[in-house]
Amino acid sequence: MAKYGMSMCVLGMHEEFRPYNIGAIHTAATEMLAGSEVAKYSRKPDIMADAAYAILIQDPKTCTGNFFIDEDILNQAGITDLKHYASVPENADKLMPDFLVDDDVPSSPPGVPL
Repeated sequence: MAKYGMSMCVLGMHEEFRPYNIGAIHTAATEMLAGSEVAKYSRKPDIMADAAYAILIQDPKTCTGNFFIDEDILNQAGITDLKHYASVPENADKLMPDFLVDDDVPSSPPGVPL
């Protein structure tokens, strides 16, 4: 039941986060859906751990009730070179988009705060 609930949340949030051009994270699930080649064009899950850390060290009185995007939170923390998160560093500029995000979505929509 919990997995179903999580799946429904993902389906709902994909529309909300569509404008942010979110890339895929290499997991067993993405490999199951797209094959082993998906790793070559995805980021390592480490980016999620580092983003979580950047969130957790913030003051909980001023940082609560938010949805975060890993790349944005790391950029705000001063980490702007994200190439080391690529599963294959040579492909850091060729990351595939998330499965639930259209390819033709602009990466920085006007008027949308981060």
